[in-house]
Amino acid sequence: MRTLIVIPVFNEQRFVTRVVQEVRRYADDVLMIDDGSTDQTPALLAHEPVDVIRHSHNRGYGQSLIDAFRWAQCYRYDWLISMDCDEQHEPASLPAFYRAIGADEADVISGSRYLAPHLDDDAPPPERRAINATIKDMVNKHLGLGITDAFCGYKAYRVKTLAQLKIDETGYAFPLQFWVQAAANDLRMIEVPIRLIYNDPNRSFGGRLDNAEQRLTLYEQVFFDELAKFSDKFNAVSCTRCVSASEVIASESPVIIPGSASLGRVTQEERV
Repeated sequence: MRTLIVIPVFNEQRFVTRVVQEVRRYADDVLMIDDGSTDQTPALLAHEPVDVIRHSHNRGYGQSLIDAFRWAQCYRYDWLISMDCDEQHEPASLPAFYRAIGADEADVISGSRYLAPHLDDDAPPPERRAINATIKDMVNKHLGLGITDAFCGYKAYRVKTLAQLKIDETGYAFPLQFWVQAAANDLRMIEVPIRLIYNDPNRSFGGRLDNAEQRLTLYEQVFFDELAKFSDKFNAVSCTRCVSASEVIASESPVIIPGSASLGRVTQEERV
């Protein structure tokens, strides 16, 4: 079983060396996607024994994952695990993903910051928690899922299933397109709990996406545009906002979500 750890990175000179060195305690194969960093990140990566894809300019979080999917397929990996480079995803959680992979019950293993709350969890910025809850409810309602975290980027993907998907959303709205396509292709998903960590609650999304209302509108538009492509499978024809957040589901164990699968992520700069 060959597993690739993928870490998109944009201007993370504060964290990149520590993150890479800690990840390599748990993994042999690490791919960094440098999305046009303008700080010392490229120079620091040159000293680490990892593979690197470098974008000449910032192309967006979604494009970083699209490139990672292609790399994993080209080099015939069995699984790909994506995680952030800002120390909000703990490498110590990798064994939990490995155990879930070994159980062979899913095609997507999604980290959830709300599945089993920890006493030392950080408080999420209110607007991010509200958007996460709104999108979570929307995805669950229209795709028939039961996810508890809409935008966690700590995910494991069964590589052979990626060939079924046609992802072209290059920015932060990548997860919305992925959810719909994964559900349409009947991928199986489980969630595993991870800690809720916010090192920089004021971090910028870039441009107009720093406005929470505009960010939410973009996510909804991408979701419903993608949903319309599968109207024969999903009964959703209009962009109606789910404004009330449901109670967070708490559990000590991974939750298997029958039928379709989904995963989400929002970290990394997007130019729109």
